[in-house]
Amino acid sequence: MLVTLNRYFAAFSQLFKTIGVAIALICLLLVSSASAQAQPTEKAPVVLDGRTLFRVSASDNFSAKERADLINLQLREVVQHPESATVEVEERNQSPTIVINDRYLLTVTEKDTILSRPPADQALIWAEQIQAFVQEAQAERGSEFIQKALLMASSVILVALLLHVLLGRFWYYSLRPGLQRLWLARGRTKETAAEDQARTIDTLLYLSLAIARATLWLGSTFYLMNLFPASRRWSYSAISALITSFTAPIITLGKQGYSIIDLLILMGLLLGLVGVAGAVANVLRSRILSIAGVNRSAQEAITIITKYTLIFIGSIVLLQIWGLDITSLAIVASALGVGIGFGFQDIAKNFGSGVVLLFERPVQVGDFVEVGEYQGTIERIGARSTIIRTLDQISIIVPNSRLLEGEVKNWTYHSAIARLHLPVHVAYHSNPDSVRSALLEAAKAQREVLNVPPPQVWFQGFGEHALNFELLVWTAEPSKQFFLKSELYFRIEALLRQRQIEIPLPQRDLHIRSGSLELSPQLQKAMLQLSAKLQVEALSQPESVSNGNHD
Repeated sequence: MLVTLNRYFAAFSQLFKTIGVAIALICLLLVSSASAQAQPTEKAPVVLDGRTLFRVSASDNFSAKERADLINLQLREVVQHPESATVEVEERNQSPTIVINDRYLLTVTEKDTILSRPPADQALIWAEQIQAFVQEAQAERGSEFIQKALLMASSVILVALLLHVLLGRFWYYSLRPGLQRLWLARGRTKETAAEDQARTIDTLLYLSLAIARATLWLGSTFYLMNLFPASRRWSYSAISALITSFTAPIITLGKQGYSIIDLLILMGLLLGLVGVAGAVANVLRSRILSIAGVNRSAQEAITIITKYTLIFIGSIVLLQIWGLDITSLAIVASALGVGIGFGFQDIAKNFGSGVVLLFERPVQVGDFVEVGEYQGTIERIGARSTIIRTLDQISIIVPNSRLLEGEVKNWTYHSAIARLHLPVHVAYHSNPDSVRSALLEAAKAQREVLNVPPPQVWFQGFGEHALNFELLVWTAEPSKQFFLKSELYFRIEALLRQRQIEIPLPQRDLHIRSGSLELSPQLQKAMLQLSAKLQVEALSQPESVSNGNHD
């Protein structure tokens, strides 16, 4: 009872975790979709020497960017002069207006305000900011600041070089020996393992050191770029261009444009949806269906159908909430359908075959099958392929279409009971009754052999040099048939040896008939030429030998 309660508690805890992940995903979806669909008032930044002061909106005569460009241009002209600037707020045309050195800068409107402040209060805040930033920008153009900045830049470069060298020494002289000791402490003492360990450690060290040094120099470069006004403007322009490239719409569907960031968020949501659907399917299979006593094949079928149904419905809902009009994708879907028909026909065929396998169930998870040269137990039936675990504990991935198009031997289809055939050949002078009794005795002595149906011995006929018998036994474990056959043959050989029943060796009779040997004219001519040549060589050999002795 306690074990059952623990299983139910684990099931519900896993289910609650999955529900929590799903709720978090939905919240992220709602927040991101709201930000994607929201149409805020367009504002442009007012920037001085790479520092953003505030943002202005569009007016009746100018866009936000045009207003910001005009303000930026006037501020750059002011900071070029060494005289201190005076920023004031005046009331012009019943609107607060900011002037600098008695020159018009901007008029603060209701659209420019933040947090629903009155335009007059917003104008005072901006005037103080402009005053402070202009004074700082004028100071940064003085010789004293430039000297300090150059000294600081030199110090940063020296420190970066020192840290660059120290990082290398720490990596090679402290971190690498520590990793080696940790690896050796785990028992990796073989020579091949030591070589693999050294290569692995070196690769990790080079990669991590490169990342650390790159981070160091990027941080130093960013700091140096922000020391001087000109370099700060360049870095701001580069960063702005980079951000714009990611946030600018690159795809327009209907009336909605989508940037790279939007697509990345959408992709993350889709991946999260797939993860949640997989988690729900796993909870359904391992915690609910298994406790309910559903067989393994039905569990796999229900799990896969549930998973892909959740993904399909969730994707449609996600796209609708995100703001994508599904009907606008009809043309794209039709074009993709043609491409899938030609380029992905094998994948579509295997997917359709997987659906047929799940519903028709000619093979199920746990069945012992024979597909071509492979024999094993089906571990999983997926949407595209089926995994078969062979007797050698090797996983074979078989496309689903092969299970429907080719011949598949299913040893456990509807019933796990199967009959095995063991051929046995004995010498001609053997007693058939003794052979039958020996085979039956061997079968009955094996526990894996079923008594019902009983084992049988068939006398198949007379061979060329042996009497052919066949032992037929029934077993409820087809996956162990090779072990069972081996044990039976061991037992049969021992019983036949005890009863002095011989097992004949393969024989071949060769009969040679006497008669005249007839050669073709071409062969006779060739043999005569060879004989004449050999005679000439034999005659010339004594003469050469005698000449050698005389010399």
